[in-house]
Amino acid sequence: MSARPPPPALRHLREELRSLAGAGLLRERPPVYRGPRPSFCSNDYLGLGEDPGGFEGPGGAGASRLVVGEADGHRALERELVDWLRADAALTFSSGYAANVGALSALAQAGDLIVSDRLNHASIIDGCRLSGARVAVIDHLDVAAMEEVLVARRESRAWVVTESYFSMDGDGPDLAALRALCDRYSAGLIVDEAHALGVLGPEGRGRTAQAGVEADVLIGTLGKALGRQGAFVVGAQALVDWLWNRARSFVFSTGLSPALAHSAARCVRRAREDSSLRERCLENATTLRAALGAPPGFGPIIPLVLGDPAVAIAAAEAARAEGVHVQAIRPPTVPTGTARLRVTASARHSAEDVAAAAAVLKRFT
Repeated sequence: MSARPPPPALRHLREELRSLAGAGLLRERPPVYRGPRPSFCSNDYLGLGEDPGGFEGPGGAGASRLVVGEADGHRALERELVDWLRADAALTFSSGYAANVGALSALAQAGDLIVSDRLNHASIIDGCRLSGARVAVIDHLDVAAMEEVLVARRESRAWVVTESYFSMDGDGPDLAALRALCDRYSAGLIVDEAHALGVLGPEGRGRTAQAGVEADVLIGTLGKALGRQGAFVVGAQALVDWLWNRARSFVFSTGLSPALAHSAARCVRRAREDSSLRERCLENATTLRAALGAPPGFGPIIPLVLGDPAVAIAAAEAARAEGVHVQAIRPPTVPTGTARLRVTASARHSAEDVAAAAAVLKRFT
């Protein structure tokens, strides 16, 4: 059965979609990958996403937690996060996008300044926009440029926001330098640890713990190394109380599934206690990086920059045809001219998986 034509108000979208397709930027809807070896583009760095256990309690929260209250699963998960990350309080959100947008738009206000890395995630960018604050976007990892903006600022309150481990480039800022900068100029430090938590740092507590610094606001996700879904913010009790009252993506959303929260708490404990998972993930990444002749890096993310979207798409299709599941990453996810294969290592990969992937992918380096 052929699709009906769109209504008049939406007819322009067909031409827009044709334009995306012509530029090699149209997003497809592939089925979940089930192949001969684990995916090399998943964010399931510890392999916990394949663990079906720990689900107990209601499947749905029913409404916002402000309306129906907190379930046992919510409390259990937030206690685990507080204990693991050595924070005073935690608050869970329905997604990483919701956590970043909610936290940034609630904390920064008109009359504030936000200094943001140019390659920060779209959810950070959108949260900055919604806040009403003046946003200064600086070149990637340029601490000197951050300092120039902070020195020249007119605003009484300022925030510096960064990812700790950048999801598309596999690099990260000098967090000790950023902490010192924020202390020097009385700015708040907001760090998104989405791709570092569970994998990097002592007990998998991320790059802030690895650097021995404390973020004023630490944002993490349950949907990557922790193998579940949702996200969280940890920090001072006053921070969490404020977000409970003013983070619109929390206040006006149904709470996280209590059953999912119980299971996520179990995954937090396992990620924290089972060091063999992160060791295996990082060992696989080191082996794969060396085999591909990739630039020096750290963590599980290895970008293979190819430039043109069509080249990246063709490379991904060729790799998948040989049993290596990777995807082409194209603008606007990455800057124009930097389309790539984003290769990720996981604790699920065997030595044979890594060797097979390297043999296929090194043709594109």
